Amino acid sequence: MAWTQNYAALGNSIGLTALAVSIPIFYLFWALAIKRMKGHIAGSTTLVLTIIDVVLVYKMPLGTAISASALGILNGIFPIAWIVVTAVFLYNLTVEAGQFEIIKSSIASLSSDRRIQALLIAFSFGAFLEGAAGFGTPVAISGAILIGLGFEPLYAAGLCLIANTAPVAFGGIGIPIITAGAVTGVSADIISAAVGRQLPFLSVMIPLYLIILMAGWKGAKEVLPAIAVSGLSFALAQWWSSNYLGPLLPDIIASLVSLIALIILLKLWKPKNIWRFPSEKGEKVATFKQYTGAQIIKAWSPFAILTLIVGIWGTNTFKNFVGKSLEWFVNVPHWPGLDGLVMKTMPIVKTPTVYAASYKWEFFAAAGTAILITALISMLILKISPSKGVKVFGTTCKTLMFPVITISSVLGFAYLANYSGLSYTLGLLFSQTGQLFPFFSPVLGWLGVFLTGSDTSANALFGKLQQVTAEQVGVNPVLTIAANSSGGVVGKMISPQSIAVAAAATGLVGKESDLFRFTLKHSLFLLLLVCIMTYLQAYVLPGMIPTIAGIMPTIASVLH
Repeated sequence: MAWTQNYAALGNSIGLTALAVSIPIFYLFWALAIKRMKGHIAGSTTLVLTIIDVVLVYKMPLGTAISASALGILNGIFPIAWIVVTAVFLYNLTVEAGQFEIIKSSIASLSSDRRIQALLIAFSFGAFLEGAAGFGTPVAISGAILIGLGFEPLYAAGLCLIANTAPVAFGGIGIPIITAGAVTGVSADIISAAVGRQLPFLSVMIPLYLIILMAGWKGAKEVLPAIAVSGLSFALAQWWSSNYLGPLLPDIIASLVSLIALIILLKLWKPKNIWRFPSEKGEKVATFKQYTGAQIIKAWSPFAILTLIVGIWGTNTFKNFVGKSLEWFVNVPHWPGLDGLVMKTMPIVKTPTVYAASYKWEFFAAAGTAILITALISMLILKISPSKGVKVFGTTCKTLMFPVITISSVLGFAYLANYSGLSYTLGLLFSQTGQLFPFFSPVLGWLGVFLTGSDTSANALFGKLQQVTAEQVGVNPVLTIAANSSGGVVGKMISPQSIAVAAAATGLVGKESDLFRFTLKHSLFLLLLVCIMTYLQAYVLPGMIPTIAGIMPTIASVLH
């Protein structure tokens, strides 16, 4: 017999029920922000607490709650964590082959001006790392590079955290957007297009923001051509790729376009003065080993191949080919212990509706498999032996074991929140904010990333809530789902996990509170801008954002 969701289970009160089922969220906030519990422990215990909570509050059958959690965990492992593992594996191969040093030098040797180096490394190259691997890699690697160039540790860490804003929504080959689509049932392509009509406004501003923070307005004016080229090229490429290619490649394409555009500019233009930090007066400018064009091309080749293969993987032609010819998948159309056993009811749906549950493991169609194939091709180019590749893959899996647990447990919580009705209860509560909800919508994403350190996890936590609330107040749900991700990107710089990574990479361990104070005001200011933008897109410029029924333009339509 099917169990029916009851969104006001305690005394027919939405408020009281919402308070009771919010206990796991408050616990997660306490565990991460106050107790500073490790992510995998916080995520796992939150999931257990949520199971107990929904069983007690909603009277959800224990077996059904466990089954919903298991389905979420499985989706967290594949396809989502599979992308993380293969992306970091590809990056680790370049390090193992010694090619990453060439990549670093090819960027750092372009200019000795600290402002230009910040644009190249913290903004453009950091965005590239976010797109290719994500998961703390941009801040750790970019911060280490800036320290190696001579940046002050606090500035190196703080600048990388602030710069790692615009690319976060499409990080790790689009994992946050893919997750939002999986949780809400809305096409990831449509969400990608919506986010791509929000973040480019930040992308234009961030380079200027960084340089003003470093050198003041006077110092920024001296390099305005570089700032404009860096930000505008990134924003335009981010908009185009997110709207026409989907969520997998915007960071990769935008960062490469930004890097190339700025490099071309530097061949034609140089800043009048070489700006250094005040503490560097009298110091000699560091020099870097020069590499040939062939060496630089070889070092960058894995990521060039990645761009090509992932682009092919995202086309409808390839998806149809996989579906018809490469049928290596496991299809569970009726997830045991869950499918057909949960009923949605009013006011979420007009009439009681069965909440279906299924799972399909499609190996060849997964974006992570595209990255794995890229890694195997790269092994041949970089002359890495199979035994060494297996060793690197094993080390990568070992390193990511706890992050995978974190991702899967948070996805387990997200699926349980949906099937139990927890998301709907909170959505109905937030719907009471009425016409102001679009303004506050990004705050949920910001809070989610602050709590979890991940835009992916924030979308898993609050994606459905955003959708439900928007539907309740009569706003385009694609807007609020996108706003969750866009708001989340400005929470990344103050996340305890991000700050811990940045502090470790730049020798600031024990000074995390200084770094937090450095970034907090910038996070709040940028959040305010996203809130205003979302509100305007809801009521002043509603045509900017596609609807769920909208058809995303594809690269094929552009070519034709």
